[in-house]
Amino acid sequence: MTEQPQVPPADFQSYYGRPILKVSRWKEPHLPAYLFLGELSGALAMVGAAADVTGRPSLARAARLGAAAGAFAGGAFLTAELGRPERFLNMLRVAKPTSPMSMGSWILAAHSGLVSASAASELTGRLASLGSLAGAGSALTGPLLAAYPGVLLANTAVPAWHEAYRQLPLLFTGGAMTAAGAAGLAVSALSRDRPEFAAAGRLAFIGAAVESLAGYGLETMPGLAGEPYRTGPGGRMLTAARYLTMGGGVAALAGRRSRTAAAVSAALLTGGGLCAKFAVLRAGKASAADPKYVVASQRVARPGSQGA
Repeated sequence: MTEQPQVPPADFQSYYGRPILKVSRWKEPHLPAYLFLGELSGALAMVGAAADVTGRPSLARAARLGAAAGAFAGGAFLTAELGRPERFLNMLRVAKPTSPMSMGSWILAAHSGLVSASAASELTGRLASLGSLAGAGSALTGPLLAAYPGVLLANTAVPAWHEAYRQLPLLFTGGAMTAAGAAGLAVSALSRDRPEFAAAGRLAFIGAAVESLAGYGLETMPGLAGEPYRTGPGGRMLTAARYLTMGGGVAALAGRRSRTAAAVSAALLTGGGLCAKFAVLRAGKASAADPKYVVASQRVARPGSQGA
């Protein structure tokens, strides 16, 4: 029987060794901070609306103020990333339903306006009905704001993001739940009215489980697609995110009985959420810079992808 010749592994090259894709210039910590604060604001808006309906005023007030603070802080990081505020305004000149970037800009603008109105009503004590209505509206924009970055990143040509179109929305949705739970645990550790925030630990635990599952999905993607999440800067940050998030989720179970456990859980979950965003950014940059990931991704490219 004739022995088959060994086929050497493919050698992925590009002209003059330059990247095939333009490597993203998104900066740290601007983009990870914006992503984390956006999902925090979105989740807290939903918590505030639910607390208002169920008659828990302390929780509703804290959640609404936190949602507004997250939106403003996230907007500041986004402005720093864009370089000039008018660049964001330029994205609002048109509304294109088929563009995640266009829809994301409008979702962010609508959500920021609603949570600002709701928080202003809480602070001034005026126009309570309009404040409640704005809070209810932000509960609709909140989940969209939390999940849309995953859709946006997956719609680019960056291999590590493009191939993770199933995992990234789940990662950001779980991260939103974790961030909101961490905020509730932090307030619970400082507040005298702790029963109002008893559900924060359960929300944090569920969010940590979802976020960890999504992170595992990123690491175990077959072939070259998952390599940037297993090795290099992206892999290290995702590993750190896993341990911090899982540790925070376990500590959240004891947060109802212990102020110290609640504070520790909040810190671990916040660190895990931020590390996950850094992992996604760094994995994307690494995959765009190496021709082997780009070539492998183009062989299974999905239609409708956009550049980074």
